[in-house]
Amino acid sequence: MLWKVLQEVEAAQGPVTLDELSRRLDVDRSALEGMIQFWVRKGRLVDDKAALDATRFVCSAYYCSKFCSMVHTCPHMVQTPRVFSLQ
Repeated sequence: MLWKVLQEVEAAQGPVTLDELSRRLDVDRSALEGMIQFWVRKGRLVDDKAALDATRFVCSAYYCSKFCSMVHTCPHMVQTPRVFSLQ
C-alpha cells in the first residue's frame, strides 16, 4: 500500500490533497496520513504544509488581507487545503 500512495502522487503530476488521495485509494484519511509521513521522512514526498503555513489563509476581501489583525477568525478568510508533492 505504501508504494500505491507514492505511485498515486506521481500519477497526479502535481500537488495532491490528502482528501483526494484518500478518495482515489479508498483509504481512511488518518491511515493515509501515516503513510504519507513515511514517504516524507524517506525524502520521497514533500509535505507542502510547512511552505504554505504563512499563506494558508487567503482573504476574499482586499481590505482584510492588508489590514486585518484577526486573520484566523475573519469571516472573509478561507483555508487552502494541505497538499503533498514529489521531492
